[in-house]
Amino acid sequence: MNCSGCYTAIVTPFRNNAVDYAALEMLIEKQIAAGVAGLVPVGTTGESPTLSYKEHDEVIEFVTKKANKRCQIIAGTGGNSTAEAIQLSQHAAKIGADATLQVTPYYNKPTAEGLYRHFSIVAEKSGLPIVLYNVPGRTGREIPVDVVARLSKHQLVIATKEAGGSVDRVNAILDACDITVLSGDDSLTLPMIAVGAKGIVSVASNIIPKQVSQMVEYALNGNFSQAYQIHKKYYPLFRDLFIESNPIPIKAAMADMKLIAEEYRLPLCEMQSDTREKLRKTLAKLGLI
Repeated sequence: MNCSGCYTAIVTPFRNNAVDYAALEMLIEKQIAAGVAGLVPVGTTGESPTLSYKEHDEVIEFVTKKANKRCQIIAGTGGNSTAEAIQLSQHAAKIGADATLQVTPYYNKPTAEGLYRHFSIVAEKSGLPIVLYNVPGRTGREIPVDVVARLSKHQLVIATKEAGGSVDRVNAILDACDITVLSGDDSLTLPMIAVGAKGIVSVASNIIPKQVSQMVEYALNGNFSQAYQIHKKYYPLFRDLFIESNPIPIKAAMADMKLIAEEYRLPLCEMQSDTREKLRKTLAKLGLI
């Protein structure tokens, strides 16, 4: 499997505390029509921590079946329990996902050897390609570069999503091994591609999929001048979608755009009035509302 382009970390819309599958189907169709390379259901943006195991499986199955091979599906099936990640990943394999996204095990802070064994066995037991997900701000543990390099030799470890805010780390990874790197931060997509990344797992593409896809395509083709124009225009959006914890701002923006109901599950809740107003001003300036 080749990972390249814009992958949308799709939100999980709720209505009356249940998954809103009608809204989710509409979002899937909009994404595919806009030409995204793939969808990433039930990742951080999909509020994986508050979905039940049953919902987790059902959302991934719904997205995979509705996409119907029209784009790649990288299912969010990570966890800090290896057995749990295996169980979720085996279900993703059974229903036809193309790959899984495996977050660094959080809270229990495994050693480098523990990380290597965790990712390796999840790949082997599921039989699906995996994308490592390095996000130390949420997990409390970075995947060491030498562990990424060691894992890159595994035939099922195909990429790493880098959401640690460091372009230099992309340099270090690509200096150490041959693995596909995807940016995990919309605002760092261009600099990461400039040093060798192949795309983005995007939050912003929930609302501007065509624009993010075009920016990535320009950059991958070496047309950084055109790519930068898109980046410059939408940088305020990239910034303000993280003004509070993701996915709160993106769901607020999508609610303002009448795409979904504005509903979260605790401990996530609605935005503060001042930050919500700042986000609305950015959306209005860009003509999105």
